[in-house]
Amino acid sequence: MTSKLSLSLACANYDRTRALLDGRVQIEGCEITPIIIDPEETFHRVFKSQEFDICEMSLSSHTSNIAKDNAHYVAIPVFLSRAFRHSGIYIRTDRGIKKPADLIGKKIGIPEYQITANVWIRGLLLDEYGISPNQILWRRGGLEEPGRQERTPIELASDIDIQQLPSDLSLSEALLSGQIDAIFSAKAPSCFLNESPFISRLFQDFKSIEKSYYLKTKIFPIMHVVGIRKSLAEKHPWLCTSVFKGFLESKQLAIKDLGQIGHFSVSLPWAVAELQETISLFGKDFWSYGYEPNQSVLDTFTNYHHRQGLSKRVVNSKELFAASTLDIAKN
Repeated sequence: MTSKLSLSLACANYDRTRALLDGRVQIEGCEITPIIIDPEETFHRVFKSQEFDICEMSLSSHTSNIAKDNAHYVAIPVFLSRAFRHSGIYIRTDRGIKKPADLIGKKIGIPEYQITANVWIRGLLLDEYGISPNQILWRRGGLEEPGRQERTPIELASDIDIQQLPSDLSLSEALLSGQIDAIFSAKAPSCFLNESPFISRLFQDFKSIEKSYYLKTKIFPIMHVVGIRKSLAEKHPWLCTSVFKGFLESKQLAIKDLGQIGHFSVSLPWAVAELQETISLFGKDFWSYGYEPNQSVLDTFTNYHHRQGLSKRVVNSKELFAASTLDIAKN
């Protein structure tokens, strides 16, 4: 009997990964050891010490490594995290910030300049509102814990004003105390969650604005991809396609569960109605995997990445992925 590959898999416990993590879905030829951890920890451990065989990865950091020809992982076009990012701009309401243009000249806190969410925010601010990164004063630090810096080294243009917050000050504390004017973040700062005075989103009706953005651009931003250790992919040419198929099957089960009207799979009273509304806007494959249906989104991102100084060249989005997964056979 042929033995299976014994591989670790590190990712968050999303509905779309759960069937892989609990064993309902198997990856052909593999015995998987699941490690359920938050993306920030995964990224740190992946990009610092390459600890996992299969893992969730930051699209931005992976793009940087491809541009540097320094990638230890090859990605497959499985997009575990996608999110519109208009909702990720948090402001002080006493600084005269009423519209995007009012961000010009303001001190804006960021966990890292290179994180994928902030690449998308800066890109949409430039494309939709004409605001360039060099028109903002960037202040870097941990969202809740002081001292966070870039996970991998970056070299930005000389006209980008980026400074580190004091080592004892978090972004949330800085916004609450008025030492910065806004935060761009994938996660909401505690000062917003705690409903602190003078703290709000820039786009309070973000859902309708994000819908309009999608209808105009057809962009549903991609945040995270799935990576496979490059040495394993080279040694086992079948592996990338098998992993893709496993993640695809797991996602399909999650979408099927969302549509169960007799017993909701999530604790929301109108979950099925929300699913139908989403399908009416995006189509049935609203959380699509695969390269071809997502090429324009990926091309937009790699262009943003280069224009923002995070990659020395424009990475062809095909370079991000294993060649065997660019054109998966259809049933």
